[in-house]
Amino acid sequence: MKYTKLILSLGIAATVASCGSTKTTTVEKTPEMITATDNIVAKKGKMSKEEIQSWPHMDIYTDSIPGMSLKKAYDFVKNKKATTVIVGIVDSGVDIEHEDLKNVLWTNPKEIAGNGKDDDNNGYIDDIHGWNFLGGKKGSAAPERLEITRLVKKMSTKYDGKTADQIADADKKEYEKYLEMKATVTKEKEGAAGQKQFYQGLYTSLKNANDFLTKELGKEDFTLEEVKKYADNPAVKPATMYLPRIMSRFGTLKDGVEAIKGGVHYFSSKADYMYNVDFDGRVTGDNPDDWNDKPGYGNNIVLGAGPDELHGTHVAGIVAAERNNGIGMNGVANHVQIMVARAVPDGDEYDKDVAKAIRYVVDNGAKVVNMSFGKAYSPHSDWVYDAMKYAAKHDVLLIKAAGNDNHDIDQAKYLHFPTDSPETGSQEITDNVITVGAMTRHFNEKLVSDFSNYGKTRVDIFAPGSEIYSTVPKDNKYKSIQGTSMASPEVAGVAALVRTYYPNLTAKQVKEIIMNSGIEFHHQVIKPGTKDEMISFDEMSRKGRILNAYNALLLADKISKASK
Repeated sequence: MKYTKLILSLGIAATVASCGSTKTTTVEKTPEMITATDNIVAKKGKMSKEEIQSWPHMDIYTDSIPGMSLKKAYDFVKNKKATTVIVGIVDSGVDIEHEDLKNVLWTNPKEIAGNGKDDDNNGYIDDIHGWNFLGGKKGSAAPERLEITRLVKKMSTKYDGKTADQIADADKKEYEKYLEMKATVTKEKEGAAGQKQFYQGLYTSLKNANDFLTKELGKEDFTLEEVKKYADNPAVKPATMYLPRIMSRFGTLKDGVEAIKGGVHYFSSKADYMYNVDFDGRVTGDNPDDWNDKPGYGNNIVLGAGPDELHGTHVAGIVAAERNNGIGMNGVANHVQIMVARAVPDGDEYDKDVAKAIRYVVDNGAKVVNMSFGKAYSPHSDWVYDAMKYAAKHDVLLIKAAGNDNHDIDQAKYLHFPTDSPETGSQEITDNVITVGAMTRHFNEKLVSDFSNYGKTRVDIFAPGSEIYSTVPKDNKYKSIQGTSMASPEVAGVAALVRTYYPNLTAKQVKEIIMNSGIEFHHQVIKPGTKDEMISFDEMSRKGRILNAYNALLLADKISKASK
């Protein structure tokens, strides 16, 4: 097949090469780097389970799957010198005992484990593999309110029970905002409570049916036809109307039961914690609105709460699950160490925790930081902006998820925090942040994940985010889940890969390399959140491109040589 080759222009290459320096360098054309895909036909036919589990690493030109061409990337650097790169994982915690992660953990070389002392004088006692800014005992969950709920609680002391004519003119705008947010919180809490009740009932009926059929048939994988024979059985009948859809959607009833259990957890969290103004999940004893209160709060338990808190472990595996060890799956990057900063609860993260976590991983040597979280309100956003700038000053690249609300986050009303572009239409406040949207394995109008946020100015690139197979906590397990939270660590892995083999490149250069080396897709895609409304993929991010590790290394090689 003949492919059109898009050669990066001398002008763009020279700009990238000169980032962070007054030196202007001419860079040769890179005929090896192919980004155009006009002649690519999307893969047809059913993919195997194993192929789907590894699709993010595939190559668009040989597999017709829009993966990141990882095999070609490693073939390109197989004879090159590698340096170890530390990747900070600011998330919900990581299972540091997992078989695919335990050998890639960062261990603080200046700290003596278990002696109860701050040996390295960094303000954190016994921080061996990172720090837990959420506090709590080992294995304890971290339920928390959403930021909108916390704001309603704070504002209620000033406005609750008052009418508009009792409000001073200077406060009327804030009062109206309070009423609006309070109505939203109340509506969401009531709706979640109803969904919680429904899913609890559905889970009970499906589990009873599954337990009965497993025992009756002597196996866990049974067909719908086999199930129909027991439709009138008291253990099966309550679930009968749901069984065809559940088994069709999830493959087996057992998997369907687990999925519905997740629904129970999701809506329970929303009803009981996230939208509950009277709940306070903070256990660290500090004031989250006071930057200087109780420095060193939290503890060194970075493990997370187990199976119900899988997010951080899944993210860590995408970046760095030990490669080619014959078990589980391969992470994107080799020669990396994972540093854990547990700062994301089951709810909205506190700005203080986020800012402290970024500074922690930067101070302890991380050169790439993954931030798969976000929220709609950020009362102390200035703390986070300062932390971002602090990371930039120390040449650290921050990778963040765009969010899963299928919104155009260029619109002010859909602003997704943390952000490097707080003002609509303005320049980025710092040049070391990459914001990532999520995509599927389908190289057609279904390319963009239907949940992904997007934005021509606030989203930088798209990466694999649907059906992503990675590590999950407890008993060395693995699971496929989806989200821009999964797309972000794919980019973080590629960034770490580039910095591993080209350590002379700056964070700003690596950002530009990743954005300029992605493959193109000049076609219409289904707009997230709609059934059939179309939008040009070129309009969904700054560069209109898809992450590609091989191209990133090719361009990094050229820029690195030119920068020396």
